[in-house]
Amino acid sequence: MKKQFLKYILLALTPLAVVSCTKFDDSYYENPNKPSKASGTQLIANAEFFLPSLSSSAYGVHYPQYLSLTTYTDNTRFTTQNFDFETWYVGPLMNLEEVLTKQDGLSANEGPIVNQVAVAKILKAFFMWNVTDRWGDVPYTDAFKGTDLPNPKYDKQADIYKALFQLLDEANAAIVLTNGTIKNDIVFKGDMAKWKKLGNSIHMLMALRLSKVDANLGKAEFNKALANGEMTANTDNLAYPHLAQAAHQNFWYNSFTALGRKWYALSEALVNLMLPNDDPRLAIYGDKNAAGNYAGLTFGKAVPNPDVDIPKVSLLGANIRKQDSPVPLVTYAQLLFAKAEAAKLGWIAGGDAQAKTFYDEGIKQSIKQWTGSDATAAAYLLKANVVYNPVKGFEQIATQRYIHVFPYGYEGWAEWRRTGYPVLTVAADINGGKLPRRDGYPTSEAANNKANYEAAVAGFPYGGADDLNSRVWWDKP
Repeated sequence: MKKQFLKYILLALTPLAVVSCTKFDDSYYENPNKPSKASGTQLIANAEFFLPSLSSSAYGVHYPQYLSLTTYTDNTRFTTQNFDFETWYVGPLMNLEEVLTKQDGLSANEGPIVNQVAVAKILKAFFMWNVTDRWGDVPYTDAFKGTDLPNPKYDKQADIYKALFQLLDEANAAIVLTNGTIKNDIVFKGDMAKWKKLGNSIHMLMALRLSKVDANLGKAEFNKALANGEMTANTDNLAYPHLAQAAHQNFWYNSFTALGRKWYALSEALVNLMLPNDDPRLAIYGDKNAAGNYAGLTFGKAVPNPDVDIPKVSLLGANIRKQDSPVPLVTYAQLLFAKAEAAKLGWIAGGDAQAKTFYDEGIKQSIKQWTGSDATAAAYLLKANVVYNPVKGFEQIATQRYIHVFPYGYEGWAEWRRTGYPVLTVAADINGGKLPRRDGYPTSEAANNKANYEAAVAGFPYGGADDLNSRVWWDKP
């Protein structure tokens, strides 16, 4: 559906050949109900359609071992090495680039033009952040020039991060809050206060990603964004709002209910973290098995046995896979865990005492987000493995963040790569006993963009081949 919609958007952007008339202005021929081109906010809305795909993925959920497969287990055995990033470039990123490069054509009737541009910059930064965190060095500076530059060079990830920080700075500075609402906004209904908080929150999360590779830059960017104002409640969360209709339904609903595929179960790794502490989120993340218990499924079984396994394990939770279940992407609890780690690192004041405050509140808000209430948080926070311990502070913060961002696999995977927590392992016959650390470039790049592709591979910051095991820039050994 997305590709079809994009096709129509691209067609709509093609100028119409209209024979002029001496008596009437050209605008006479324009039907306001059938515009000849997409408006700025329509292009933004089309980009937003791609947001749930960042989380709802048949691949991403397996990298951090959130979900195991009961059937067709190749994805949990990491048999696919190379992945296509074209979807992101020709889809949401190109739509947003249209907004940014053709600002003179934007209509103030759809809200302040500066706000339309700011939202496009925030979304561009968010999508591009996801792309570079998966593949590492990727096309950016030359990526949106179409047929004028069909073979774009690859930018270094460090340079992409700096460019995205600048985009977010520009968006924050430009946003107008008074009478600032824009139209056609799917996620925040044009509320620019929420967009401003989101942009700064993304900025903070990106900055924390640099903790191992460039702590000075990370600290500076983190504090700058923090001063500009981040999320302050779960009501600020970026969550894609699916609808109870086939055209806009949840990915997991389509898989489980529409297609009848009971393929996805909670992994042993996740259940073993949550069950011993009576984690109240577990009842949302997974359903009880036939015996009325919670049980994870072995990750990456070489020979699946669905008829035996499905009754014994916890399938992905029914509340997450309703037709209109929302998809959380950037959340308040996630920011609290980031601030807890920043305090522990010394990036912000307060040390372990402040880290504990943010950590405890992050757990409370996570439970509230997922269960609808924080009533169970106090008892959970008293569990021996959950009580904040300065000696194990980094591990505890990382583990709680890992649990919270479920099932946003690409984000959980990125944070696992950065911190090493929780400790995850795979069988020796799966990718040589190694969990992936990046996605391989599209196979088409080696043929169609050969020189730039080869330069990118040769320039990997820590060496290696174009496979799942080389590291991106911020994933410093």
